[in-house]
Amino acid sequence: MDWAKAHVQRYEEPVRKNRKVVWRDSFIDMMREVVYPDMEDYHLLVAKSKGSKYENYLHDMTEMAQDRFLVYLDELRKSGIEAPEISAGQLHLLLTAYITALFEPVVHNYPKEEADEALTTLEKFFLPGWKKMMGA
Repeated sequence: MDWAKAHVQRYEEPVRKNRKVVWRDSFIDMMREVVYPDMEDYHLLVAKSKGSKYENYLHDMTEMAQDRFLVYLDELRKSGIEAPEISAGQLHLLLTAYITALFEPVVHNYPKEEADEALTTLEKFFLPGWKKMMGA
């Protein structure tokens, strides 16, 4: 998951430098840039890995995102930027719904064009909610 950490860090750095929230949705971008170009490989990973060490890949990704998000909120507060209070449990619920939805086209082997359309729909649905939660 080192690629995921590097990808997330790419979005956190502008916040640290400019002391303001920059709204780029790293998971949407990750799906477009990393996952969807290699959907066949990711299909095997998320839909066919039962019994392997990758069986809990999406859950592990959710846990990592949750940990990073909570650190991110603390960093915002330390920088004097208002950040919402959200429990780890509530954040886990939101991230599970989000990440699961993003990977559904992969699980169901959507053609690339249909997956891109689904991603656009998910972005329209989830991004306003994330922004509202963050007070933007």
